[in-house]
Amino acid sequence: MRGVDSRTSSDDRTLVDRRLTPNEVVHLGALLYTLGCLGFILLAGCSEARMEHLALVYFGGLSSSFLYTGGLGLKYIALGDLLVLVTFGPVCVLYSFVAQAGRMDPAPLWYAMPLAMNTEAILHANNARDRQQDAHAGAVTLALLLGPTGSHVLYALLLFVPYLLFALLAARARWLLLPLITLPSAFNLERQFRDGRLARLPQHTARLNIYFGLFYILAVVLADSLPGLH
Repeated sequence: MRGVDSRTSSDDRTLVDRRLTPNEVVHLGALLYTLGCLGFILLAGCSEARMEHLALVYFGGLSSSFLYTGGLGLKYIALGDLLVLVTFGPVCVLYSFVAQAGRMDPAPLWYAMPLAMNTEAILHANNARDRQQDAHAGAVTLALLLGPTGSHVLYALLLFVPYLLFALLAARARWLLLPLITLPSAFNLERQFRDGRLARLPQHTARLNIYFGLFYILAVVLADSLPGLH
């Protein structure tokens, strides 16, 4: 809607291919927000957690999802990366934990970070690829501020730090080594970025994210206990 995405660069084809009109997207968004709030009310009635704790996390995430491109449009002022890193990881995981465990606990935030960083790598790959289009449209992203070299370093950190975290956690729960099966794919993606082959890098990073997440879930299920959680 802001004219940042184009038919040649956008991965989301909904608007650029006119599958939906801008008004239809707005109406769909309003419907989904309404359904989400209804789901929150139902969950709040079932959960043993305090209402204010659930509401704090839920509406914090809800606001973030809107402010990413709507309202202030944090995506376009170099804050989108931070928002995605916080929302698509710590906020989602904390909300799920509070709703099920009935209490606030910072420990799950550590377990959210590997997948959050991996998810942020998808966005960063997209922004690195679209640097020129974003600059032309007046949008400011972290990839634009960092430049090619800085973007490559950040992408590598987002890919590989999660594996280091798993290696540390595996000292007390060996099943958490399971996501390291995807490490060769991560090296391949880093090489693609280094060589400037960015056209399909967001999609390839998203594919890694799927397998990474599945192995992570399997590791958590198989582990007898998780460090820091009781």
